[in-house]
Amino acid sequence: MRTIRVSAAVIKSGGRILATERGYGAYKGYWEFPGGKREAGESGEEAVIREIREELGIQIAVDSLLGTIEHEYDDFHLMMDCYICHIVEGRITLAEHEEMRWLSADGLDSVSWLPADMKVLELIREGCVV
Repeated sequence: MRTIRVSAAVIKSGGRILATERGYGAYKGYWEFPGGKREAGESGEEAVIREIREELGIQIAVDSLLGTIEHEYDDFHLMMDCYICHIVEGRITLAEHEEMRWLSADGLDSVSWLPADMKVLELIREGCVV
């Protein structure tokens, strides 16, 4: 089974975390932390900064590594490095997502998360991120 390595941003602002609704593919309609695949020679931090600029049109800064989660989907193994980030500049413009929401700690379960992103929620709760 192939392994896909991605970086995801847990973007914080005003005591809330950004969630985005996937706009394409087999998991369209599910919610996720934005990010994407690493390019050759790219670090996890470089990948998450680039992906957020491409997907959301904003500049972010990485504050810390929240952790790395792994999940087995039907046709691939996912390794996702998750970074706590904040917005440096720009207004969010959705390029690949259907919708976005800023979620407070008590609203994290209000959307249907992708299976791998459910594991990120565990890291968020364990680390008291929100």
